[in-house]
Amino acid sequence: MKNDMIKVTAVSFLNTKPLLFGLVMNNLHQAIQLTLEDPASCASKLKNNESDIALIPVAAIPEIPGARIISDFCIGSTDKVMSVCIFSEVPIEEIETVLMDYESRTSVMLAYVLMKEYWKVNPQLKRAEPGFENLISGKTAAVVIGDKAMNLQGKFNYAYDLGEIWKLHTGLPFVFAAWVTTKEINDSFLLKFNQALESGIEQIPSLLYILPNPNPQIDLHAYFTKNISYTLDSQKLAGLDLFFEKIKLYSEEFKITLQAETEQGIRV
Repeated sequence: MKNDMIKVTAVSFLNTKPLLFGLVMNNLHQAIQLTLEDPASCASKLKNNESDIALIPVAAIPEIPGARIISDFCIGSTDKVMSVCIFSEVPIEEIETVLMDYESRTSVMLAYVLMKEYWKVNPQLKRAEPGFENLISGKTAAVVIGDKAMNLQGKFNYAYDLGEIWKLHTGLPFVFAAWVTTKEINDSFLLKFNQALESGIEQIPSLLYILPNPNPQIDLHAYFTKNISYTLDSQKLAGLDLFFEKIKLYSEEFKITLQAETEQGIRV
């Protein structure tokens, strides 16, 4: 690797594949060192100066000094997102315990906000460990994200889609992850970076020929073009600003709620 390569870290989930496709199929790949991580690790790498640009959960942005969004593209939704859900065998008002996915604080913070404000329920929250999705049973539910959530579609009595519920609650779309840096990045590179991401989105029909489907019940074309919304427009920025307000309002309360389960809390 050349020392002057820009280190880019991205989420390894299915929903990022069009963006990654654009980066690796474009000449830009010669200028970047691309690594794939889970969302929490993407945020940690950027915070620890191990990455120049990272696709990170938006809840981590306020906690990283100098962090700023540098792309016109994101991982967002305008309604149902399919890959961020609360799965349960019983209705939301009957749930006693919710296992909170360990891979991204954005989704668990979103779930917390909606439980407080939309459903007005107060179940016990527990920080989850790998394999927690196998513990969903009876009155124990779970916030599940990413490919795990895709695999669980159709397997439980209830699947509360958090993208859909946020839209019902606020009237705004939601941003789950954004491209962020803490460094000065050349404008010329950023232009090419955005063009590469856009080209990947435009090539979704071609990508479908080579990408395996993790769940035959999921229409991948619909998932990439309707459930995931990649453009970071003014409405998504308004939704993001509102979510930042919610984080500020509930973050301390959220930490205290989980403190009895673990001193570490849920990673960003």
